[in-house]
Amino acid sequence: MPDDGIGPLLDSIAPYYADDRVTIYHGDARELLPSLRADVILTDLPYGIGVDYDGYNDTPDALDALVRDTLPMMRAAAPVVALTCGVPNVWRYPPADWIVCWHQTNADASTGRWGFNAWQPLLVYGTDPYLRRQRGRRSDVVTTATGPEGKYVRSYHPCPKPLPSWRAILHRVSPDESDVVLDPFLGSGTTVVAAKYAGRRAIGIEQSERYCEVAATRLAQGVLDVEEWVVVDA
Repeated sequence: MPDDGIGPLLDSIAPYYADDRVTIYHGDARELLPSLRADVILTDLPYGIGVDYDGYNDTPDALDALVRDTLPMMRAAAPVVALTCGVPNVWRYPPADWIVCWHQTNADASTGRWGFNAWQPLLVYGTDPYLRRQRGRRSDVVTTATGPEGKYVRSYHPCPKPLPSWRAILHRVSPDESDVVLDPFLGSGTTVVAAKYAGRRAIGIEQSERYCEVAATRLAQGVLDVEEWVVVDA
């Protein structure tokens, strides 16, 4: 794997944003994924529930097609693929090697079919990186407290993941600072921000130029205190 995770097919494509840790490409993951390699993919796909994602038609059929087209590419690009899908969508995906529980102790009490939903499934494909690297066993539950999303991020993206929680998930699937982290569905950029904060290199792909700009703006501000990222005003 190249040191930066970027293969020769992308040499002729100018990144939307690049610094010493992070590279962002504006484009379709189905076209760019075959040229990328990473140690871990951490991503949050659309949920097929009609959310407006600036150019992506978020229907159940579109989600099924996206999973069918990109999951094999993701598994070829990295030995570990970890993705959030929402409880109702667990069965839309090919069987994972395991499901890690992301437990939110102060979740916003969203209602599920069996009461209040206080956790999210993290589908993982591949061998636990801690076990593969002979680093011992870790829990398959990541427990976090969900803070308020930053006003800047929320105003430009409908479903940003909370940075402190996402950083905790990143550490569970990426043991080493030498890892290259890839997010093919970057959205507002939380994965690459978390990776940069954690001292890792990261690559993101995003189909919306507007969301690329949000991610680039967050990265250009530098690595701030994590709580400042959460409450930053527009």
